[in-house]
Amino acid sequence: MAVKVITDSTADLSPELAQELGIGVVPIYVRFGNDVYRDGVDLGSDDFFEKLTTTAAHPATSQPTPADFSGIYSKHSKNTDGIISIHISSKISGTYNSALLAKAMFEPACPIEVVDSMFNSGGLALVVLAAARLARRGKSLPEVLEETHKAIRQIEMLGMFDTMKYLARSGRVNRAIAATGNILNVKPLLTFRDGEIVRAGMVRAVSRGMDELYNFVSSRENIRELVIVHSTAPERADALRTRLGPIFPAKKTIVLKMGAALGANGGPGVILVALRAGE
Repeated sequence: MAVKVITDSTADLSPELAQELGIGVVPIYVRFGNDVYRDGVDLGSDDFFEKLTTTAAHPATSQPTPADFSGIYSKHSKNTDGIISIHISSKISGTYNSALLAKAMFEPACPIEVVDSMFNSGGLALVVLAAARLARRGKSLPEVLEETHKAIRQIEMLGMFDTMKYLARSGRVNRAIAATGNILNVKPLLTFRDGEIVRAGMVRAVSRGMDELYNFVSSRENIRELVIVHSTAPERADALRTRLGPIFPAKKTIVLKMGAALGANGGPGVILVALRAGE
């Protein structure tokens, strides 16, 4: 029996990629008014962004419950040597804590390791992929856990938001600041620092933002993996992947579609890169 890797839907993994590597995905919840959906199950990325741009009420997202995690742990506990459960940064979501509570209900029936990735979206995806590939090779739970923590230390992430409108609607930034930013066509660049999302700069045009993403990647050495994530901007993702081809092979670059977790704050037009560099 192999180690089972579990994550949550904020990793923005495609169903095909998750299935290929045997990754279990626990969905977060998305609420539009009185309607509640499971991210990626009841509401896919395309449908989410259609609702986001056509519904007056801003959506609310919430973490999976301990019962949600208990369910998937129970499902796999009898057919695995151990479970490693890797999740969105605990500084921006309660998902990690829900998984910890579920673990406390399960041990010692099955050894479970719950890991705070310190990222979301593409950064979390890279951590999960590192663990899943090692698990697929039949490595033990301690070996997969060691690789997971190594990957976390080697990952960096940078994203460009096309507008501040949805940040304002979600309460992430002051509405007056967001309005001024939109008038001036200013687009924020965001990154992760110690598990928290922080501003990395501002640009006045998409083209300049794309330059910043390119420069971010091109300045790194020994890139092992590269992920591009977009929200309703496949042409930008394709253009960036092609442009980065001389630095990292385009055919090895993973392109993912953003889901509800980051999409609720970013809105359409977000594009981000996450990379793992090091020996």
